[in-house]
Amino acid sequence: MSGEDTRIMDLKSGMRNVSIKGRVLETGEPKVVETRRGPATLSEAVVGDETGRVKVTLWGDHAGKLKEGEVVRIDGAWTTSYRGKVQVNAGRESRIERLEDESAPKEEEIPEESPSAPERGYPRGGFNRGFQSRRGFGGRRRF
Repeated sequence: MSGEDTRIMDLKSGMRNVSIKGRVLETGEPKVVETRRGPATLSEAVVGDETGRVKVTLWGDHAGKLKEGEVVRIDGAWTTSYRGKVQVNAGRESRIERLEDESAPKEEEIPEESPSAPERGYPRGGFNRGFQSRRGFGGRRRF
């Protein structure tokens, strides 16, 4: 699908058609969540390579399919960020392939680092910092 694997610490938020390879370090149970498009099934896992580890959200038919300890390539994924950390998402267009165990480092050889993403949202101090309407700060009338 996407060709060359991206190392986990090279992941950036907003990437499309990403391929990663690594060892599954943790898995979670499938759950149903409400999305803008209605209910969706997902599960979460942590996958690591020689550079670090990343949380992976598995959507739809992929939910609950990974097992701790196995080595996988996730192809056709996309990245998002949550609370300053990059995450990988595998959905309908993604493919998950099991690989030979020796093709990824052992769990104890995988660094704890995770790719970070810049925090988005309102600037420190809130939405109105530095903004002054005709009424001034705090809604008080100024004459």
